[in-house]
Amino acid sequence: MKIVITKPDKNKVRRKRHARVRNKISGTAECPRLNVFRSNTHIYAQLIDDVAGVTLASASSNDKSVTGTKVEQASAVGKLVAERAVAKGFKKVVFDRGGYLYHGRVKALAEAARENGLEF
Repeated sequence: MKIVITKPDKNKVRRKRHARVRNKISGTAECPRLNVFRSNTHIYAQLIDDVAGVTLASASSNDKSVTGTKVEQASAVGKLVAERAVAKGFKKVVFDRGGYLYHGRVKALAEAARENGLEF
């Protein structure tokens, strides 16, 4: 009898980690949650009011103005979401890295958002 050991699904582990973090953080109308989702090709950022269950502002690498490498795209998305948030009157946010490591594209997005007026 042969025993086969399978690796856990990467996304399943990430979702579990994200759920654990989401138990601790929540966005409000005054201090929304800056959520990050990263796929293999794109990166998305949303400002979410969890109390009302609405998205207040969003940006993604699908936007026409976003070009370059993946890290450059993440920086551009961070800048875009920060500009849209500040235009709507949001300065203070809670950062939700979505279960991803704070490294690479997620870090680039966060730093660009900070540089363009968001505080977290």
